[in-house]
Amino acid sequence: MRLAIELAAENVRQGTGGPFGAIVADTRLGEVVGVGVNLVTSSLVSMAHAEIVALSLSQATEGDWDLSHKRPLTLFATCEPCAMCFGALPWSGIETLVVGARTADAEAAGFDEGAKPDRWIEALAARGIAVRTDVLRDEAVKLFELYRELGGEIYGPREVRA
Repeated sequence: MRLAIELAAENVRQGTGGPFGAIVADTRLGEVVGVGVNLVTSSLVSMAHAEIVALSLSQATEGDWDLSHKRPLTLFATCEPCAMCFGALPWSGIETLVVGARTADAEAAGFDEGAKPDRWIEALAARGIAVRTDVLRDEAVKLFELYRELGGEIYGPREVRA
């Protein structure tokens, strides 16, 4: 998780994207398979979230769209998944998701994380994905503070219309 936080902080300092980082790793071997940072603002691609980038690079590295086909892998993400990244997780083949900051932390910083089930952890468990929360949460939350201090752009989905 610390590496994901460090990568996200550097991403913010470089001005290349939002305050989010992710790592896919084989925790049994201590091997990093793929890394990702949020590249939405620099790539102009709304789907370039840290988790999606890390999962995509890991799938390319492993040579398989389903990461579970070769070995059990863990996704470390600096924040709980937004609605889009939540939807991608069952397709990815990861075995475990470890997160730092909470959705409420991202929303307090101004980000709109979209609609996802209230019982999202149970929904992932039903798909065979274990979830650990609040890992280095205080450090992950500081990413939002750094982003704000450096004038980072707050972006998100369209507002809900009545």
